[in-house]
Amino acid sequence: MRHGAPHGDVSGSNPQRIDAGYEQSLTGRDRFADPLLGGGVGKVAGNAVETGLGSAHGKTILLGEHSVVYGAPAIVLPLLDLQATASIRRARRGYITSDLYTGPLGAAPAHMQPVLTSLRASAEQLDVRADRVELTLRSTIPFERGLGSSAATSAAVVRAVANLAGVRLSATQTHALVQQAEQVAHGTSSGLDAHAVQSMTPLRFQQGKPTTVKVADKFTFVIADTGTSGSTAAAVDGVSMLRDIQSRVVDRVVEDLANLTDDVVYSLGIGDPIRVGQSMHEAHSLLAYLGVSSPALDAVVAAALEAGAYGAKLTGSGLGGCVLAVVPDQEQAGDVAAAMTAVGATRTWTTSLTPNNFELMTAPTARVGKEDR
Repeated sequence: MRHGAPHGDVSGSNPQRIDAGYEQSLTGRDRFADPLLGGGVGKVAGNAVETGLGSAHGKTILLGEHSVVYGAPAIVLPLLDLQATASIRRARRGYITSDLYTGPLGAAPAHMQPVLTSLRASAEQLDVRADRVELTLRSTIPFERGLGSSAATSAAVVRAVANLAGVRLSATQTHALVQQAEQVAHGTSSGLDAHAVQSMTPLRFQQGKPTTVKVADKFTFVIADTGTSGSTAAAVDGVSMLRDIQSRVVDRVVEDLANLTDDVVYSLGIGDPIRVGQSMHEAHSLLAYLGVSSPALDAVVAAALEAGAYGAKLTGSGLGGCVLAVVPDQEQAGDVAAAMTAVGATRTWTTSLTPNNFELMTAPTARVGKEDR
C-alpha cells in the first residue's frame, strides 16, 4: 500500500534559515560546513544531477510519547523497511505527484503543507527554484498512524533536493530542515521524529539530544494499525489543557513515564523482554489517564495481552493510530497479530531488535518484516 506525504503551497513568506548566526559569515554552498562535525558539504560526483533522489525510513515510539514534550525521555525504534522516497527534477512549473495529491504545487491542499515546507526550506538553502521542480513521492509508511510518515517524507525531500543540487548535507543540517516541516505538521514537535527517521539504531531522546540505546538480546515486536487516524496536534493540545487544569497530577504522570522509559532502557540493555512488557503496560495505562487512548486502541492492547504478549501500548500521539506489543518470539508474534486483527486491526507488522555492539554501532538494529494482512 502506497502513501504520499502531507504537503503545502510553496508561496508565502520565506522560512527561517538554519543556523542563521553561523551562516552569516559564509556564502553559497560553503555555508553548509558543519562546525560540530568538522566537515563541510561535499558535491555528489562533483556535479549536480538531472534527477535528485532521497529516502528515509519510519519509526515507532517504544516509550515516552507526550511526556517527551515536557522534557522527559523517550525511546524510539527505527522501522527500516518502511520507506518514504522522493524524486525531484527541474521543470518549467511546480508539480507534485503523490498518492495523497497530484497537481500543481501552488494548488496543493492544506494537509500537504509540512512536506512542501521541507521543499521550500531546503530549496532556498541550496539555490534550487522550489516553484520550478517536479516532485514525485512514494511511501510505504501509513499516513497519520504515528510511524513517522511526515518526518520521513520530509527527510526524503530534503535529501532529494540536496542530491539535485549536487551537495551532501550532514545529519545535523538535514534534521534542522526536517524539523521546520515537523513544526508545521504537529504544531509542537520535540524533534524526536526528525532524528528517528535518520537513525539506524534505537535512540533515547531527551530535550533535543538523541543517544544510542544498547540492546543486549533479540526483541520481537508486533505493530498493529487500528485503521483510525491519530492527530498529534489534537493529542498534544489535549494533554496541555489537562496540565493547565491539573498541573500536579499531569506532572506526576510525566515523572512516572520518565521512570518507566529509563527502566526500559535498562531492560533492553540486559535483554529482559518481560520487564520491557511490564513497563509498556503501565505506560499505556498512564497515557489512557491523560486521555490520549481510545476504545479501538484499548481493544487491540487487550487482545495482544490475551494472546500472549508481554506488554502492549499505544505508540505515537494516540487518539487513533497504532499499538506496539512486545512478544516472546516470531511464532508468538503470529498469534498476537491474529488476535489484534480479530478485534479490528487493519494490518500488522513484525519488527525485531537484534543485539548491538554498543561500542561500534555499525549495523542496523531493527527490521520490519513482510506485512501481515
